[in-house]
Amino acid sequence: MATINEIAPDLFRLSIYVPEFDMQFNHFLVRDEEPLLFHAGFKKMFPLLRESVATLIDPSKLRHIAWSHFESDECGALNDWLQVAPQAQAVCTMVGKLVSVDDFAIRPARGMTADDVLTTGKYRFRFHRSPHIPHGWDAGVLFEEECKTLFCSDLFHHFGDVAPVTSSDLIEPTRKAMRQMQQGPLAGYMPYTKQTEGVLRALADSKPEMLAVMHGSSYRGPCAGMLQELAGVIKATFDQA
Repeated sequence: MATINEIAPDLFRLSIYVPEFDMQFNHFLVRDEEPLLFHAGFKKMFPLLRESVATLIDPSKLRHIAWSHFESDECGALNDWLQVAPQAQAVCTMVGKLVSVDDFAIRPARGMTADDVLTTGKYRFRFHRSPHIPHGWDAGVLFEEECKTLFCSDLFHHFGDVAPVTSSDLIEPTRKAMRQMQQGPLAGYMPYTKQTEGVLRALADSKPEMLAVMHGSSYRGPCAGMLQELAGVIKATFDQA
């Protein structure tokens, strides 16, 4: 079973550590009137993740399944969840819905624009488009407005079987992970473009108080400064101009 920690009220981090990659794959369950799962996970991890979700809610009651960008660790098991939870709907950016998800999924997705709000009961969510941050033109990050949690996918990713939550700065672990990735077959996985700084500055302006990180520790504390600093780290690592 995954390692489960409640990292904020009604927010559970379900973490599966893969030693071969020295990496955690984290999935986030919001327990509310209409439960939401952020990251459907790999297909091969679905039995383990379903077992973990079942300790918190009845998996058939899941209503929303969201992720950042179309990639197997983000949404590979989407159809497994849609079969288990007959009322559940995939939730992604509008670009993701139009270019990938509605062909892949067994039911149409809800494609969200900047003006759309998803309410699960106590909590309100908005998708912020973030093309190519971290990957893909369909990318977005989900922001919960009541507790100010930013579900930031691969942003701030770092290696190790680390603590569920930290209040230590994530910039150095992230910088180290990016440099390590640049030495292997996945080099160039996060491009730097002229839009990078603006996207991260806009996320900082929302003043998140928690970062729900897919690979590594989540962060609790003032996040705006780290989001702005991250742009410089991405530029230094990936801008080859």
